[in-house]
Amino acid sequence: MTDADKNLHEFNRQMVWAGFRQLVPIAVFVTLFGAAFGLAAIQAGLQGSVIVAMSTLVFAGASQFAALELWGPQVSLFTLVITVFAINARHLLMGATLYPWLRHLPPAKRYGVMLIASDANWAMSLQAFNRGQPGIGLLLGGGLALWSFWVVGTWLGIYFGGAIQEPRSLGLDMVMGCFLLAMVVGGEKNLRLLMIWIVAACASLLAYWYLPDNSHVVVGALAGGLAGTFWTEKKNEH
Repeated sequence: MTDADKNLHEFNRQMVWAGFRQLVPIAVFVTLFGAAFGLAAIQAGLQGSVIVAMSTLVFAGASQFAALELWGPQVSLFTLVITVFAINARHLLMGATLYPWLRHLPPAKRYGVMLIASDANWAMSLQAFNRGQPGIGLLLGGGLALWSFWVVGTWLGIYFGGAIQEPRSLGLDMVMGCFLLAMVVGGEKNLRLLMIWIVAACASLLAYWYLPDNSHVVVGALAGGLAGTFWTEKKNEH
């Protein structure tokens, strides 16, 4: 990694604001899913303040919907925690792919930025890094856009969500997946990233075939995260 590459982790308010604005179009769809979650949570019997607090503190749509499916006195808190961890285990892989740049930040900033990392802002920041452009502002600003629109969408769903009871019927559930696939496929490739994805994919497939249901999410993310941790960025890769 050259001296110029080491400066790619630097960011300021202008970069964060630019990242926020760049993710707003995607965040609009996040609002719709937030509204669907707010409505579903109300129907599950949760109070409005609890629902908004969940979206504010957890900020993970798939795991929040999964938690609603398990919600009830018959399910222990431990089961809910394990379920949320399993679904969000892919963040281990996200952290591994961003580690070459995040390691230059102080721990407080490093983990603070990753608190609002999600699929979309992670993919766009990684693509920026691979183009030789700063990506932390995009990661932080884009994360703030997605997070704020998710919380607002949740609030709208609590009070006005009846209009969007089933976003899948409109094909909205495919928007984020298609966006993420386009970002990953279109980004610059190197051997380290390729091997991380291969390790994660192979481990996930093996777990899918031979281990209990849904364990492939955790196994794939752990395998990819470990591969990225032990295979650090080489100096001549950028």
